[in-house]
Amino acid sequence: MAKIKKGDQVIVIAGRDKGKTGRVLEVLKDSDRVVVEGVQRVTKHVKAGQTARGTRTGGIETVEAPIHVSNVMLVDPETKKGTRVGYRTEQVERDGRTRTVRVRVAKRSGKDI
Repeated sequence: MAKIKKGDQVIVIAGRDKGKTGRVLEVLKDSDRVVVEGVQRVTKHVKAGQTARGTRTGGIETVEAPIHVSNVMLVDPETKKGTRVGYRTEQVERDGRTRTVRVRVAKRSGKDI
């Protein structure tokens, strides 16, 4: 189970955007990086060209670049501060069958994420 998933609220703990918070847009597992909304924005020069639906205009765009997963920390739902992630196993019964499920837990407050 991943500690940080798409849609999680995270805070940046290192780098030029330290202290900013944002929602995870994408998780790149192969390179251990995440794309966070509003964080690590870089300018990208885009060449005008053709797409499937028509022409694409060129110019300078500002897009979010990936940031290493070690530089972000999950935001605790209760205290709104950065927290480490732990796991708790639960027995869940569905349709008469019992399954063991891992649940992510905030270390700071103990609340489910």
